Formats: sequence, C-alpha cells, structure tokens
Amino acid sequence: MFLKWTGGLLILFAGSGMGVWLAWGYKKRLSTLENLRRMIYCLKGEIVYSHAPLEEAFERIGKREKGVLGELFTQTAEKIGCHNGETFSKIWEQTIEEMEKNGKPLFLEKEDREKLLSLGGQLGYLDTQMQERTLLLYLEQLELSVSRLRGEIREKCRLSTVLGVMGSLFLVIVML
Repeated sequence: MFLKWTGGLLILFAGSGMGVWLAWGYKKRLSTLENLRRMIYCLKGEIVYSHAPLEEAFERIGKREKGVLGELFTQTAEKIGCHNGETFSKIWEQTIEEMEKNGKPLFLEKEDREKLLSLGGQLGYLDTQMQERTLLLYLEQLELSVSRLRGEIREKCRLSTVLGVMGSLFLVIVML
C-alpha cells in the first residue's frame, strides 16, 4: 500500500513538473523573441546609421548581448570573417543549425525559426536601404508574433500547468 501511494505521489509530481516545464517554455520563447527584436533594432541601427558591414555589426551586437542570441551573432560574425566564399544566407543557416546541434536551443517554434532563416537569406547582398527595409519587414513580423504570444501566454501557461496536474491526478486515480 505504501508503494502505491509513493508511486502515486511521484506520478503527481512528475506530471505537475511537466506542466510547469511547458509553461516555462512558453515564457522562454516570448523572452527570446523580445530579445531578438531588440537585437534586430540594434542591427538596423548599425547598418543604417553607422554604415557598418555585417561582420562588424553582428560582432558589436553579439558582444553586447548575453546568452544564446549573443553567441549566435558573435559566431556569425566570426564565420563571415573567415571568408570561405559562402553566402551570408548559408553562413546564417549553418550557424543556427550548429547552435541547435551543440545543445544551445534558441527556444523558437518552427515558424519563428523559418522567419529567422529567411532573414539571413535576404541580408548581405543588398544596399543599405534594402537591408533596412528587409529588417523593418522582419521586425514587423516579429512584433506580430510577440503581441500574439503575449495575448496567449497567460492562458497557455495556466492551461499547461493545470493539464499537467490534472492529467497526473487522473493517472494516479486510475492506477489506484
């Protein structure tokens, strides 16, 4: 009997933990998108007002930002500096894939990741005005994603937490 109750409590804690972990993932995605938005604004400023080349702009922004996104920008700048003859689009895509393979996830969903990859495909070969417009378009898309996620996050966090607790409680009741 003691083992049943102990197992039931472990299942309850595990299910609750899973719900809290999912809620944390939603919050982490929102914070990542907000940081990315801020970094893209800085990138726009570096390109438009400083007339900095992409390597220099990415390096400056990457050094200012802590965490995975800062590392993404810094590594991209390093790869641009190597001049392997690859396009910026290819460098950007490879850097994002390497970060995820090395266990440094960006906490982005598929659509966010696709938009980020497409940004890399449109930068690097255009003049300053076109790069500015490209960044503004991406910022607009990012703003829509952030505002939509902000509206849904409270609901999603509550739902995932409650479903974790209730699902595990249901499983415990069925098992006992």
